[in-house]
Amino acid sequence: MIQWFYRSLIELTNGRWTSFLLRKLAQSKVSRLFIPSFAKIYNVNVSEMASPINEFNTLHDFFIRKLKVDARTIDNRTDTIVSPVDAVLEDIGTITSDLMLNVKGKDYSVLEMLGSEEKAKKYINGTYYLLYLSPSHYHRIHSPLTGKVVGEWTLGNKSYPVNRYGLKYGRDTLAKNYRKITEVKHDSGVAAIVKVGAMFVNSIESIHVGEELKKGEEMAYFTFGSTVILLFNPNSMEPLQQHLTPREVKVGDVLGNTVSE
Repeated sequence: MIQWFYRSLIELTNGRWTSFLLRKLAQSKVSRLFIPSFAKIYNVNVSEMASPINEFNTLHDFFIRKLKVDARTIDNRTDTIVSPVDAVLEDIGTITSDLMLNVKGKDYSVLEMLGSEEKAKKYINGTYYLLYLSPSHYHRIHSPLTGKVVGEWTLGNKSYPVNRYGLKYGRDTLAKNYRKITEVKHDSGVAAIVKVGAMFVNSIESIHVGEELKKGEEMAYFTFGSTVILLFNPNSMEPLQQHLTPREVKVGDVLGNTVSE
């Protein structure tokens, strides 16, 4: 009953026009009035922002805020994989032989997530990370490793919420939500950076230019709460502290190490 009610509510409110109206509100000058209360309710650390809170013209501008240059430290060792976002690391696990990952007791298809068998099959028996960004988090996305971009594509239309309730009651949230995927070839293998849109506002803006990505480099940003899924092919990396989930991580924190061939 709860699942049916939840899904029905989302279907009614997560349409083209509701998304459009919410986006217009967040980008309007009027939304500036909501910024102080938004920062207070979500306990945003305003001291680490690159600009003072009173300089943001809209709630959207505040939400995609940049941080001071020294606000995050990127681990610079060549063999480390770092968190691309400030987020809650919800889960780390193994992608099964039939291309499924299990999150909060639900199975999600990597094949459906990536859009084709050719793209998905290289990740069989590999490792996945699930990173959830709440409205309180810094919403710019940085590269988790250094490598060459070998593919970028966009899939999906509507988006269910990506919080715990969305994962529990939504309809294949991680595999069907609007998402942008960047695939990167690195020294030890290949990785997919799956940027998953959240309810109401499907906005994922890519900003990196060229084929090369450097670890810690800013590559995209979200509008409102979202999720990043990292996929690694087998025998290319070793995760750290796999049992310590969920836990808060920040951009630049070490998630694992690459494995030399």
